[in-house]
Amino acid sequence: MNHDSYPDYYIADILRSTKVIALVGASPNPERPSHRVMAFLLRKGYRVIPVNPGQAGKEILGQPVVARLADIVEPIDMIDVFRAADALPSVVEEALALNPLPKAIWGQLSVRHDAAAATAEAAGVKVVMDRCPAIEYPRLVA
Repeated sequence: MNHDSYPDYYIADILRSTKVIALVGASPNPERPSHRVMAFLLRKGYRVIPVNPGQAGKEILGQPVVARLADIVEPIDMIDVFRAADALPSVVEEALALNPLPKAIWGQLSVRHDAAAATAEAAGVKVVMDRCPAIEYPRLVA
């Protein structure tokens, strides 16, 4: 897929079909973008599981934090990545070890790694990069 632009239906379909989101890089700090986006997604009715090894065992926005994707015991529809772009290959690798596979991996604004995206897509996982669901949701779903 060309990751320079996405058809609206592609993003809208991911947002409409998603129920459970693993938010990698979740922060307990209300000033951090990951915290604000997590709060937005929770308000929209998504189940959001924060992933942050430094916060594991604590809670962010009332949700228990896990250290890594493998610690999540339920199927994940989407992985929302708040990490540097060079961390995306390792997130994809961890995601592809899950059973069942997530339906989508979403790289936040400035999170783009085309080789990692190709790896995920080759396994049948949809990829969105350099976009924010809190921006796309009001535009396409609300």
